[in-house]
Amino acid sequence: MRYDRTVHLDTDFATTVGRVRDALAAQGFGILTEIDVTATLKEKLDHDMEDYVILGACNPPLAHRALETDRTIGLLLPCNVVVRRDGDRTAVQALDPGTMVTLTGLDALRPVAEEATRRLDAALASLTAADADS
Repeated sequence: MRYDRTVHLDTDFATTVGRVRDALAAQGFGILTEIDVTATLKEKLDHDMEDYVILGACNPPLAHRALETDRTIGLLLPCNVVVRRDGDRTAVQALDPGTMVTLTGLDALRPVAEEATRRLDAALASLTAADADS
């Protein structure tokens, strides 16, 4: 089972992170957390790896609806979006919101997951469209 929604861009890492933030904001998502995995692994383990950041994105109305359906769903919130170097390109990956329904078995979460999917897909599509225009 695929649990990600992924696009690859030809833009550099730092530019892509900024564009991802903007694309998510345009779809009603704010960034609650940012984890610089590269810096953390270097600092804690002296391990070098490619640029890799995890953005914890949240759309408050969708999060509220999901939490009203199932308080335990907070384990799957916020929606993590990864930006990472992948060879000579930059990958942008979002957790597929449908995973909430699959993991919980709660059909009542389906409308929330479907709306979140539409919004994330729109954000990802805007990134690929802008990449094609570059």
